[in-house]
Amino acid sequence: MATASADPSHIALDRYLRAATPKIEPGLVATLEQVGLAVKRIANQLAVAALRGALGSSGAINVQGEEVEKLDAWSNNVFIDAFAGGGAPVSTLISEELENPRYLKAQHGGNSYALLFDPLDGSSNTDVNGALGTIFAVRRRKPGHGEDIADVLGPGSEQIAAGYALYGPATMLVWTTGGGVNAFVLDPEIGEFVLWREKIRMPGRGKTYAVNQANLAKWSPGVRALLERLAGPKDQGGGYSLRYCGAFVGDFHRCLLKGGIFLYPGEVTADGKSKGKLRLMYEVAPMSMIAEQAGGAASTGRGRVLDFVPASIHERVPVYIGSAEEVALADQLKPEGG
Repeated sequence: MATASADPSHIALDRYLRAATPKIEPGLVATLEQVGLAVKRIANQLAVAALRGALGSSGAINVQGEEVEKLDAWSNNVFIDAFAGGGAPVSTLISEELENPRYLKAQHGGNSYALLFDPLDGSSNTDVNGALGTIFAVRRRKPGHGEDIADVLGPGSEQIAAGYALYGPATMLVWTTGGGVNAFVLDPEIGEFVLWREKIRMPGRGKTYAVNQANLAKWSPGVRALLERLAGPKDQGGGYSLRYCGAFVGDFHRCLLKGGIFLYPGEVTADGKSKGKLRLMYEVAPMSMIAEQAGGAASTGRGRVLDFVPASIHERVPVYIGSAEEVALADQLKPEGG
């Protein structure tokens, strides 16, 4: 009996990219293929990390001041290795685990890209076999840019591709190049990503919200009002259930398929200002592009995420992302102030 993976109607990622309409430029095709290869390597390592002693802290602290898990550093190196060989026109790597951009000298000049990525989102889940992910975005670099990254520090609307991998019961690769959101599943029998769904549409409203509610005391009255509304009586627009897995990718993926909202509000500091946690350029902006391409929305609590212009590659922002109706409600309640 033939297996599902032998079905000729199942389209592998490389073939899909080359036959896509509208046409995807060759350099971007090569870049997405290299991302796919990196994701396969990470998925394979995660499956056996506990048996190989690869779990736990590396003892290092990254530029964010956060403890680095062994798999954080390893996954970051997987991406560096994938692009250092020159298989795609990527000249600049920007990562959560790198204090400064990594420049690939062989790719300088001409038409090239910057790849921005969080190699292992939710890495605190590694020791408990919880949800994990990878987030990435691609931005175009100007010819002759050298090591000046001014052209990269634009709004998220300048991204030309964005996506994420979800490492769960199945490894999924979800991406967009501006023509809708497509999802591929890694078929372990053939070692290829195979099309699962294309041009995914996020429901206009959902039934769940995802947030680390233990931080409630650190948030503004507007955030508390939003949560009271969501968890309140169903006949008053509430009735939502709380779902939170500790990985942005996992919580967002539920929103993409089922609707609802993920939020990571800013924490109010002693001077009354709100300080975000998630990084804009390689976490929030890529996911926001996916949300909008699927008919959803993403806000910083003060406006559209994709309009926000970063001042640095590691800038943090609050985020309210998911179904259009829930994000509109968040904006209405001004959770991050006027």
